[in-house]
Amino acid sequence: MTKVALITGITGQDGSYLAELLLSKNYLVWGIIRRASNINTQRIEHLYKNKNLILRYGDLADGFNIISILSEIKSSYDLSILEIYNLGAMSHVKVSFDMPEYTANVDGLGVLRILESIRSLHLLDKTRFYQASTSELYGKVQEIPQTETTPFYPRSPYGVAKLYAFWIIKNYREAYNMFACNGILFNHESPRRGPTFITRKITRGLNMILTGERETLCLGNINASRDWGHAKDYVYGMWLMLQAELPDDYVLATNECHTVREFVEKAFAYAGFDICWKGAGVNEVGYDRSTERVLITSSEKYFRTTEVEQLIGNPQKVKNNLGWVPKVHFKELVKDMVMSDCPSLNTSNIGADV
Repeated sequence: MTKVALITGITGQDGSYLAELLLSKNYLVWGIIRRASNINTQRIEHLYKNKNLILRYGDLADGFNIISILSEIKSSYDLSILEIYNLGAMSHVKVSFDMPEYTANVDGLGVLRILESIRSLHLLDKTRFYQASTSELYGKVQEIPQTETTPFYPRSPYGVAKLYAFWIIKNYREAYNMFACNGILFNHESPRRGPTFITRKITRGLNMILTGERETLCLGNINASRDWGHAKDYVYGMWLMLQAELPDDYVLATNECHTVREFVEKAFAYAGFDICWKGAGVNEVGYDRSTERVLITSSEKYFRTTEVEQLIGNPQKVKNNLGWVPKVHFKELVKDMVMSDCPSLNTSNIGADV
């Protein structure tokens, strides 16, 4: 029987890695992409020649469009199981404060639209659904580390919208016996991370300093502490959740915490900079020890309206139940991103243990 999957947000970091994984497992992969005036499919262009990849324009804010795509899939195959991975979202936490209604519409109600489409098309018994949940649900953390039973306290419109999505998934699972899972993923990065996210901002900023395009890199809260893993590991965890005998909710995390400050130090060390710090708050700067050149500055405009200081997850449940373990550690993650964003660096130097 042909294995069929639908990925919303296929052009994003996670969507592109997941598409690669599923295609390698001989799935027929359908992907929903948002129409834009600028090209936004760079992450999956290398997959275009694969005959098992089918793309359709769509948007989670358009319920009719979702029904139309699912209807086409239903009529095209003798489905045994349809795996749906909902990775589409307005995913930038800070921007969600500027676009709260849109964030709620896409990240919250968008999930409901998919669930109702599945139900109205009588696909409940043929569908396995993965919802991209987030560690931002924990926000103002109530315990450290966070697990599947830690109380939620979201601190952004993004987190609140994702909280609705989390609970509507549980509701449909219990009300309609639907195979639906929430993957509570902690921060996961890669060279395909969007350029406005902090990790790519750091590695791209380093490259601009190396090439002389800018003198310094300006950041926000460098003391924010996160549990960072590699996106490739995490999409494998998504897939495992939909292969399980029973649906459940799982934390995917490394159970290690690193600050933005540490990420900066590690990334810049690969380029030969030994970053030291002086000052406090927005007046704190990072400078190279040997040259005393200031390379890192701070600005209030990059701070969140309500800050989330520390997120760290305990993935013991998914390790026990599904055998998932993260393979890429923090140092390797930073190295991978620096190698991708800083082509001017000598690769033999990047291989050094810093």
